[in-house]
Order: sequence, then structure tokens, then C-alpha cells
Amino acid sequence: MAFASQPAFARLQRLLRSLMALAVAVLLSVSVTACSGASKAAPTISPEDMALITRQAEGFLSARDRLPELSALVKDRNWVFTRNLIHGPMQEVNREMSYINQRLLPADRADANKRADKLKTALAQLDEAARLQDGEGLRKAYIKVASGFGLYAQVFPPEVQEALKQV
Repeated sequence: MAFASQPAFARLQRLLRSLMALAVAVLLSVSVTACSGASKAAPTISPEDMALITRQAEGFLSARDRLPELSALVKDRNWVFTRNLIHGPMQEVNREMSYINQRLLPADRADANKRADKLKTALAQLDEAARLQDGEGLRKAYIKVASGFGLYAQVFPPEVQEALKQV
């Protein structure tokens, strides 16, 4: 009789080892999941960076508020004052966008940089059209500039848009 019970005992031992291995695997996977940082807080912009973004956004929006004046100059084909406005009051737009982009969340920077580059290119095209006294080029470039200001303003964090009444 002792001989017949040995295979049953060996099977029971294998079954218990398998169950124990399964229990250890479950325990390890639960502990790894718990320690994986799933409860990690979403990245946020620091209050200092938010204040800087707000300050730079104010300057950006101040330049954007000059678009009606720029539009009138473009319509009148006033080459000299168009260039003066671009190189004067609107000159700081590039710097402001650069400071804003550096302080945005990393996930938002690529899109902000693309939008900034498009606006910079449009301003350069507008300047070149005014330099060449190309009326049609001036009109087309102005449309891109106006559009670029609107598209770039959308990258401002919601808190900045609300603070500056852009929402």
C-alpha cells in the first residue's frame, strides 16, 4: 500500500509547487505594478514659469494688437512703415515666443516651436515683400502673419489664456 501512495504523493507535491509558483508570480506582479509609479502626478508648470509665460504672453499679445495697424499699412502698400512696424514694435515677438516655449511642458514644446517657426517665417516673408515692394506678396504674407499670431496664441496654458482674457 505504501508503494501505491507514492505516485499520488509526488503528484500532490508537484501541484503544491505549481500553486506556490503561481502565488509568487501573482504577488510579484502586483508589487511591481504598485511600485511602477502609476500614481505619479501629471507634470505641471511651476508658478515662476507660469508668471514668466504670462509676462511674455502680454508682450506677444501687445504685438498682435498692432495687426489692424499693420493691415492698413499693407492695404496702402506703405513699404517703409510696414518694415518699421515689423522691426520696431513687433521685433520682440521672436524672443517672447522663445521664452514661452522654453517654459511650456515638454510635451507641448514641439508644437509650440512649429507654430513659432511658422510665424517667424511669415514675418520674414512680409518684411521681404515690403523690401521688394511686392504688393501681392505683401498681402499674402500679411494673411500668414495674422493667422500665425492666432495659432501661436493657442499654445498658451489655459491659466494664461484666462488671466489675459483670451478664452
